[in-house]
Amino acid sequence: MKNIFRFIEEQLRDFYSLAEIKSFSYMMLESVCQMDKSSILRHKDKQISLNEQLKIQEIINELKNHRPIQYILGETEFYGLKFKVDENVLIPRPETEELVERIINDTPPPDPLQRGKKYRALDIGTGSGCIAVALAKHLPGAEVFALDISEKALEVARQNAKQNQVDVHFFQQDILNDETFPVPSGAFDCIVSNPPYVTQKEKTAMAKNVLDYEPHQALFVPNENPLLFYERIADFACKHLKEDGALYFETNSFYGQAAAKMLEDKNYHPVELLKDISENDRILIAKLNS
Repeated sequence: MKNIFRFIEEQLRDFYSLAEIKSFSYMMLESVCQMDKSSILRHKDKQISLNEQLKIQEIINELKNHRPIQYILGETEFYGLKFKVDENVLIPRPETEELVERIINDTPPPDPLQRGKKYRALDIGTGSGCIAVALAKHLPGAEVFALDISEKALEVARQNAKQNQVDVHFFQQDILNDETFPVPSGAFDCIVSNPPYVTQKEKTAMAKNVLDYEPHQALFVPNENPLLFYERIADFACKHLKEDGALYFETNSFYGQAAAKMLEDKNYHPVELLKDISENDRILIAKLNS
């Protein structure tokens, strides 16, 4: 194990930081050798097979082309769960875990006196299904729906729901253009979205591995209309949230204040804009002012 760690560092030190290489090393070994991190640490003198060495070299070669390791390995972890990922879906981020955590903490436990009344959540632009699947896993008894414009993304999301043994109602829909939705008005306690929010002008500051490999349809909005998806989803939520329901967004830190003002103008109150662990404006929570 010691030798392979040194080998990986030598191969990648001109491409990545030492911290990134260390993280990649554990991820490679866990995937290729089917060992968890604690086993790797306990067996530092273990020799890996020639076949395993060849697989690691293949991964290194792809990393040198800046392909995200999550796509190379075909999986990632999100909120304690394993998710399949490929180039049809965004790689789930830690900031989105904070969004899920807030929703779970805000959700009251099921009331045994109100049998038949289900907590219903809708995830708009589900991608890999990470938000929807995590909510279904951690909110017992909840009924979770999820939509996306991409059928290929939905295929990945369905696999993730199956892998994590949860039921999620997935359907293909274009939130910007479709006028009819297969859900009744006033149906949801929670509507959540991590929509496209990166403006075209921000491309120059983006990492190569994101820009070259992650799906642009799920990332970018026009410079002249950065709140495109927020406005449409806010209008949709006006119709489809229950009276005491809440709308949750992950937002571009540059436009968090503008998005909060837009929600207030649409009669949402209260509107909270929360910072993520890096102290960037990231999570919006809004309720309709009935």
